[in-house]
Amino acid sequence: MLCLRQPTDAQWVAHALRHLDAVLVDHAHCEMKAAANALSLIARCPDDIELTHELAELACEEMNHLKRVIAVLASRGIALGKPSVDAYASELRRKASELPRDRSIHPLVDRLLVGALIEARSCERFCLLVEATAMHPAHADLHAFWKELLAAEARHYRTFVDLAVRAAGAGATAVEGRLERLAEAEGGIVRALSGSSATSVSRAAIHG
Repeated sequence: MLCLRQPTDAQWVAHALRHLDAVLVDHAHCEMKAAANALSLIARCPDDIELTHELAELACEEMNHLKRVIAVLASRGIALGKPSVDAYASELRRKASELPRDRSIHPLVDRLLVGALIEARSCERFCLLVEATAMHPAHADLHAFWKELLAAEARHYRTFVDLAVRAAGAGATAVEGRLERLAEAEGGIVRALSGSSATSVSRAAIHG
């Protein structure tokens, strides 16, 4: 799906459905971090009108999703709690910083492409959840919500890639190859995390 090189393993959905509360809590924190990331990127490029506008729109949508997930948590009597360490995102950023980068590629490009990959992985997992809950009336509300969100994540993926191409300027032609290399690194991270936490509740994560 999208640019991903490593599909989520077949056991993930069954594990996620057994730990729906954990999935919803993780989902809320993911939306919060996504909004914070968009605002952080705006702060890095405050003079780029088009980029700041696109990222502000994205941040608003992520905050709207956060409010809706928190409402679902409240209806289930679940507290948001403190966020866990996001090993997936931090490792992906580390890999991006270690990959040799052509001088024509601005560091901002990697930040945007990492954002694109995170959105792509979220989109893939929402798709899996939608498919798994399609025939479960008890999960009808979550099914409809996740179906809406997977479309949003796909749009966010495209937004990040388009912004990366724009930010690259003269190096725009190198962005596709850069994304491919980062996608390979992302696949390796997913494989490693899958093997290391296969029996943990933390396995029920929207990405990682």
